[in-house]
Amino acid sequence: MGDSISIDADWNDLYVDGEWVESAGDGTIDVEDPSTRETVAQVPAAVESDVDDAYEAAQAAHEEWADAPPARRQQAAQAFVDGLEAHKEGIVELLEYEAGGSRAMGETSIKIATDQAAEAATLPRRMKGEHAGSNVPGKENIVERVPKGVVTVISPWNFPLNLSMRAVAPAIAAGNAVVVKPASNTPITGGLLFAKLAEEAGLPDGVLNVVTGRGSDVGDAVASHRHGDVVAFTGSTPVGRRVASKAAENLATPAMELGGNNAHVVTADADLDRAVDAATFGSFVHQGQVCISINRHLVHEDAYDEYVDALVDRAESLPVGTAHDPGTVVGPIIDESQRDQMLGYVEETVEAGATLETGGETVELDGVDDSLVVAPTVLSEVTNDMAAACNEHFGPVAPVIPFSDVDEAVELANDTEHGLSGSVHAGDLGTAREIADRMETGMVHIGDQPINDEAHVPFSGTGASGMGGYNSDEFLHEVTETKWISIQHEPREYPF
Repeated sequence: MGDSISIDADWNDLYVDGEWVESAGDGTIDVEDPSTRETVAQVPAAVESDVDDAYEAAQAAHEEWADAPPARRQQAAQAFVDGLEAHKEGIVELLEYEAGGSRAMGETSIKIATDQAAEAATLPRRMKGEHAGSNVPGKENIVERVPKGVVTVISPWNFPLNLSMRAVAPAIAAGNAVVVKPASNTPITGGLLFAKLAEEAGLPDGVLNVVTGRGSDVGDAVASHRHGDVVAFTGSTPVGRRVASKAAENLATPAMELGGNNAHVVTADADLDRAVDAATFGSFVHQGQVCISINRHLVHEDAYDEYVDALVDRAESLPVGTAHDPGTVVGPIIDESQRDQMLGYVEETVEAGATLETGGETVELDGVDDSLVVAPTVLSEVTNDMAAACNEHFGPVAPVIPFSDVDEAVELANDTEHGLSGSVHAGDLGTAREIADRMETGMVHIGDQPINDEAHVPFSGTGASGMGGYNSDEFLHEVTETKWISIQHEPREYPF
């Protein structure tokens, strides 16, 4: 593999046991640039024997790595930070080509991933045990926190860099070995890039292994591998249910961050300019392809018309086009199946009685057949049961739903199986806090929008939005377990 980190580098091998190796199969996966629809790279389509090789290497490497001193494991995590900083421009370019990410998306991904790796570097010194007294005379109780073993990371295509990093770096820092299976749309930034960073970091062979392959071919083998002790998955709720069930068959710990249907609540006395500023970012950044983006705008009926008009103006002002234009804000959807599903939700919502205020169609690009760029879309007179509102549309779509009072706003916000994130804008902080407290989500942001991620603050959802958590000590507890050691210092009296 070449030294450069760019879309033109050689990404044609898997990374297993510290070596770049060919797949045992002869299949490949084309990496398509969502902006141009052109194939820009090819990666191996792994087969089950490749998966077995990766887990065998991880299993063999785990025990020695688990015994590495905290300072050595801290150094490994810090090396990820250094690698991200050294290759920033190349990584931003990779995200542009693979994920259709704008410059802002790429820089944000680097920032969050760097924060995650830096937080991971603190974990080896935070793996504290405890000393407990005993009810048995002469006994000493010691509780240690130890790594679980081999952590599987199945990462998504929307923010592949940081949604892989938040699992990879903490798992390694805590003393585990890792097998990464990135999404087929983004196998480089979600997986093979990490192998390059691991090489530069001087990780021992087998501590990080990367297997690129289609979920339909190797997904079950990865999720249910007998050497997997933790399965960290980020993706849709239907796929997450299957992954979690496969992990459970092997009694592996499932750490699932799944879909969202996040509400942005705006009361009658809210600062509308501020609420619309937040709404514009929360709905349209990275084309709405964010699990914690705004899926529904819940706006008090007294402010509704003004809010809709302002949001339409902002939506129509956003620069739309190819991710290769540094001025683009709203770029392409990842692929045609995602685009068509999302536009289908819009069409169904209009047929059900909503008004299409703007957008709802693709934007043609010069020289591109079947463009994946969708115009920022605002829908008014929406109800909670309409397709664009009750489904996670995962696109630049803003359904706006009216409410009459706080109780109705809370009822609407909670009328979903998901419970990931949300946001509240109100003129009175006490009212905002009341709404936030009553929203059944893992995260709520007052005076902001739902897209927030800080590595030192827990990140988790409720309901169908997942199980387990990331960041801070949350993921540390997923990838480690407690071990009780007792020492009987004096002879013990037994009843027989």
